[in-house]
Amino acid sequence: MKYSSLSELRPLRLDTVAAIGGLLLALALFPLRFLTSQIYIKTVPVILGTACVLYIVSLYQRDDARAVPTLPSSVSMALPSVVFVGLSGLVVLPVLQGERTLAFFGLASVVGTLVIGQIVFVNDRDLHPGLLLLQIVCFAFVFRFAALYTTPGYIGIDIWTHRELVDAILTEQSLSAISDNKHYGSPFYHLLVAASSLLYDVPIRAALYLSVGLVMPISVLLVYATTNLLVSTRWAVLATALYAFGNHVARWGIHIIPTSLGLVFFLAMLYALIRVMRIEYTIRDFALLLLLSIAVILTHQVSTFIMLVLLLAAFIAQLVFVIGPFGLTRLDTSVFRTKKPVNLVGLVVFNLGLTIFVWSLTPYNQDSFLGTVLSYFTQTLEDSAGFLNTASESETAKAGAEAAPTLLEQVVPYVDNLGFLLLLGSTFAGCLYVVHRRRAEQSVFTLLLAAAFMLVFILGFPMFGIRTFIPTRWFAFLYAPMAVLGAIGLRTLRGSLRPSLVVAVLLIGALAYPGAMVLAVESNVENPVFSDQHERLAYDETELAAAESIAELTGSPDGEEIRPDQQLHTDHPYQTLFSRTGAYPSTTTATVPEGGVAAHDYTVYRSAQSTEATYVTDTDGTARIEDLSPTQLCRPDQATVYTNGDVTMCTPSPAGR
Repeated sequence: MKYSSLSELRPLRLDTVAAIGGLLLALALFPLRFLTSQIYIKTVPVILGTACVLYIVSLYQRDDARAVPTLPSSVSMALPSVVFVGLSGLVVLPVLQGERTLAFFGLASVVGTLVIGQIVFVNDRDLHPGLLLLQIVCFAFVFRFAALYTTPGYIGIDIWTHRELVDAILTEQSLSAISDNKHYGSPFYHLLVAASSLLYDVPIRAALYLSVGLVMPISVLLVYATTNLLVSTRWAVLATALYAFGNHVARWGIHIIPTSLGLVFFLAMLYALIRVMRIEYTIRDFALLLLLSIAVILTHQVSTFIMLVLLLAAFIAQLVFVIGPFGLTRLDTSVFRTKKPVNLVGLVVFNLGLTIFVWSLTPYNQDSFLGTVLSYFTQTLEDSAGFLNTASESETAKAGAEAAPTLLEQVVPYVDNLGFLLLLGSTFAGCLYVVHRRRAEQSVFTLLLAAAFMLVFILGFPMFGIRTFIPTRWFAFLYAPMAVLGAIGLRTLRGSLRPSLVVAVLLIGALAYPGAMVLAVESNVENPVFSDQHERLAYDETELAAAESIAELTGSPDGEEIRPDQQLHTDHPYQTLFSRTGAYPSTTTATVPEGGVAAHDYTVYRSAQSTEATYVTDTDGTARIEDLSPTQLCRPDQATVYTNGDVTMCTPSPAGR
């Protein structure tokens, strides 16, 4: 085999320098793993280093790359039928078992592997993009609606608040019903669900699933449309699959809140933005971009901030190509079409101004939303900011952190994040490809900078104790540019590496990525695969019935009417069901000393506290997972005022007064 020398590869070429720089950065960050147990600090340097090494190797092997082995035509023709049979199984299993079980997730992993296997290993003659997209959309639809169908009530925590807001709008037939809530300034989600309920003449739950719920699986096609503006069809389909299988993307398809609808509008805006950069656009194209940005602002505040980050990335990309080192004459027209950078100054200024205006008028905590957020951010900088200050993540940590973790406790974080890390590795490879001077252009640099900025908010700021921006909400948005860049990265490696190495990389991705995303906790919050490590963010019929009965029993008093000693205590997340639905507004997480009993007067015990991962707090306020016995929360000296066999409410005994 002939290997090119570094001099022959022009070491001053930006992609080569970036790959070497990335490798050095990974080596420099590697020792941080010995200073903290934070999962990303331990894993991201390894992923970055691996991606850079593979890219450098692809530069050496580029001239000798041979055709990658493909599947026989008979196998390629049979696989779609196998996938649809598997999808049928994904429909039947939840109906028979009453929930999404481990068998369901195992089958979903296999189906996902078969879909990605078709995309990367089928030859060009047997590649049918429309059929592959149908499989992806059907998978997304079945995977999400299996959870929605088998779960009584709703999945998640915030959804119960939004349900109450929609109900208030329907009751008063006016948006003024939520005039004291921060969503008054971004009401599009609530108005859409309320309008759907009236239009279809169905309850709020059904209206939600028939409106936003139906849109979520279909919205993945926007990723295909975006990627297809940049690369060939095969890799556009791959980007769609990478995005549709994402754990955080699935999360907002089953926990359907304004973030979900904001994500849909964000994907549409990303497509419109890349489109105006890739075509000779008209005023109609720019008007669509403007309309979508307004829709995001009127839907969700966090989505709006993420959109502003995207627009900032696009604006900086514009500056790079106007005054930076990337001259248009250096563009390789065989890769990207030479086109003058799009001027986005007006769009950025308009959206920033409208956002500030709307947030200034939005009520939040007796102040405006803008004022409250700035106050929170300032307080965070003063109180908890500091390098490697990840201590505040212990909100969901066990109190006994000094004890050696079990093997399962060590493995679960890696399983939860493996899919993201695989996608991140391919994204790094894609970023290295597009920084080549002859390939660089505004659209791909917008994606690169947007992904980089989002990673700063998701991974960078939390390293310094700054979590004001709610980083967990960003992942699904980040996955969009990552899926596009990841597909470009895998396309690059497939065309440059030796066939044996290509097959190894693609096989690892096809076998590990779907399963990792399916098993990650965000994909199965209503029935976690690792139920002793993750809380179940859904409730069964008896738990929902108990909340309603306790509301009737107590008369659902207002928070002001409840004395501090009458506050209701139960586990997290069950306590959120009472407070967010108004069943008993003054409800919080129970304090249970390790090995001891709760000292509260008003408590609620449910059997899940003894069998599943539920949270209580120590006397110092630290949250921990604990398997409680009934007597630890409902003491023998208390009176039982309600029980349905699964949930019990206890109050002070009259005999003890």
